[in-house]
Amino acid sequence: MAVLLVVDNPANWALRIPGVELVGARAYLTEPRYTELRGITAYNLCRSYAYQSLGYYVSMLAEARGHRPQPSISTIQDLKMQALWRIASEDLAEMIQRALAPIRSREFTLSIYFGRSLAQRYRRLSLHLFNQFQAPLLRARFVKRREGWQLEGIRPIPANEIPDSHRPFVAEAATAHFGGRRRWPRRRDPRYDLAILHDPREQTAPSCPSALSRFVRAAHRLGLDAELIGKDDYGRLAEFDALFIRQTTAVNHHTYRFARRAAAEGRVVVDDPTSIVRCANKVYLAELFERFSIPVPRTLIVHRQNRDRVSREIGLPCVLKQPDSSFSRGIVKVHDAGTLEIELGRLLEDSELVIAQEFVPTEFDWRVGIFDHQPLYVCRYHMAHRHWQVLRHDAGGRMTAGRVETLAVEAAPRHVVQTAVRAADLIGDGLYGVDLKQRGRHCTVIEVNDNPNLEAGYEDRVLGRSLYDRILAVFLARIERRKSRDAGPRTTP
Repeated sequence: MAVLLVVDNPANWALRIPGVELVGARAYLTEPRYTELRGITAYNLCRSYAYQSLGYYVSMLAEARGHRPQPSISTIQDLKMQALWRIASEDLAEMIQRALAPIRSREFTLSIYFGRSLAQRYRRLSLHLFNQFQAPLLRARFVKRREGWQLEGIRPIPANEIPDSHRPFVAEAATAHFGGRRRWPRRRDPRYDLAILHDPREQTAPSCPSALSRFVRAAHRLGLDAELIGKDDYGRLAEFDALFIRQTTAVNHHTYRFARRAAAEGRVVVDDPTSIVRCANKVYLAELFERFSIPVPRTLIVHRQNRDRVSREIGLPCVLKQPDSSFSRGIVKVHDAGTLEIELGRLLEDSELVIAQEFVPTEFDWRVGIFDHQPLYVCRYHMAHRHWQVLRHDAGGRMTAGRVETLAVEAAPRHVVQTAVRAADLIGDGLYGVDLKQRGRHCTVIEVNDNPNLEAGYEDRVLGRSLYDRILAVFLARIERRKSRDAGPRTTP
């Protein structure tokens, strides 16, 4: 990907970064060749981002041209909002207190160059602030109050305010930033860039390392340059055309922030933030399925005023679920009225609403994988040994799973697949795993999961590498549609 460093006056710019083109702001705004460039990241290092200044227009026209500006117009606006400073201060409170604990003065200023600082002890804090406010050069001011250190302001650093003693480090930080952290060989001329978010330490990751490798190879076959990224790469999202989240998602989690930022920046993103919000909450799914007559087990949304209706309307045994439960956690099976009262009380302490659902004993759950409204694979997820769920967690935190059988879509019961597609279509056009139970000819939807499992040797057992190709082909089609839309209609002279 080509990189431009846009400054007020290149003649006065002392730093030279290998492989990065230096261009004046007026030239970038007025010369036709910059208008016609594609696949560009424009790092805007102008002295001012004030409204209608050169720096303001560099970022604005970069967005209009389909380039990737840093900072974007939205970031420029964010840097002016005190409310967002306070939110960042609260989100990073523990990190701020730990990093600044040794400082004896009442104020402290931190210079952040491409997400890095000169002092090692501030580097993680610098990276997180850069992730929140994506401008190449930042200066954060902290004030120590009775309750501890607080972020009092953050602003871009004009190039002429970089101390001479800092310039070698700025060049080093910029070189490292532009060089990126590629883990896979690049194609000679990739059309687009795909980021795959994952956490190698996650125990219940939706894709194993082998599956991630297969996604990368599939991307390369299609002309995409794929890179595995992690939590600390939030600030690099503007470098990519699309984001594929292969980490367990949650609303109060960095995966959701990644999805929101990617969507706000106009990137193709799976899972999209709307799908994460909808699938993450079983209360929402219960209301949605009832509204559109999706068959489900007997279900009651429980609150403190109707908890006495559970045993009467749902019956015992039944299953209680906290709204954001996942991977069989936050779900409990109760057999008697006494246990029901205890478990309801416990769950209602954390959430105003809880799901109570009829217990439907089956040997396995159906899982139908769906992307872009099309079924991709069908699995039977068998119950864990001597357990009523697919996953079993023991007291020591160990997890065991039942065996998995994978079927061709056409070999699965048609009504199971059709019901799954109907349910998924209510959520969106993303990548979903629909769980169903079947008793005789009757099937019921248990839930729709965003970010479903795609693991080598399991979900890909029938389609093999074609599964990865089909998923990445949807990414490619969506990127091309978005690029075409951003380019606008062509006119013929």
